[in-house]
Amino acid sequence: MAFISGVPITLRVKSKTVKCSEINFLCVHKKLRSKRLAPILIKEVTRRCHVVGIWQAIYTAGILLPTPVSTCRYFHRSLDWAKLHDVGFSPLPENSTKYRQIVKYKLPENTTMAGLRPLVKADIPAVLNLLKRYLNRMQLAQEFTEEEVEHWLMHNNTSMDDRIVYSYVVETNSKITDFYSFYCLESTVIGNPKHDTIRAAYSFYYATEAAFVEDAENTGALKKRLNELMSDALILAKNVGF
Repeated sequence: MAFISGVPITLRVKSKTVKCSEINFLCVHKKLRSKRLAPILIKEVTRRCHVVGIWQAIYTAGILLPTPVSTCRYFHRSLDWAKLHDVGFSPLPENSTKYRQIVKYKLPENTTMAGLRPLVKADIPAVLNLLKRYLNRMQLAQEFTEEEVEHWLMHNNTSMDDRIVYSYVVETNSKITDFYSFYCLESTVIGNPKHDTIRAAYSFYYATEAAFVEDAENTGALKKRLNELMSDALILAKNVGF
């Protein structure tokens, strides 16, 4: 009928560390909307947090709710424009053609960054160290443990098509200098004879040593490196069917 979940996290707000819950996946069966089930779920998950001594929670919403602590904008980047057009997700712009759109969003077949490879368990301590230092640049961020990095970023041993999380590192001279990840969010396509699902790749956690080069932001070094990482991430996502 309805569902909500919460997981405990350690959240750093500026210099203060707070134990709180991350609330996610609130959903109600479409036939039971407007029946006041959402407030009941929220009240119950709040009660359960209080029972274990957690008094703060963080959550996101696609609409503007009172007093947000942070907001962000996210962007779509088409990987397979022809399929997105076939299912009705991407319209054909005026003064353009299908061929132009396909060419516009075409990606190289191979990545360009030297030392790029999938994340393995042995990388976790180095990735945690890099992630902690990178997130210290932010005023609001989760503080991770090794177990949490392994849980959230390590894929299981299923095939590339069945994974939920895809994580990669860049290793240079035996040192992890960069890492990034994305996760799969699959949607059902209704009433289309050619396609059953759309697999969207959502950018997840990432970090790079380029952030710690002197005056990296003003010189453009950080922006350049992040663009290189994202470019290869798009290629990898496209190559596994996103």
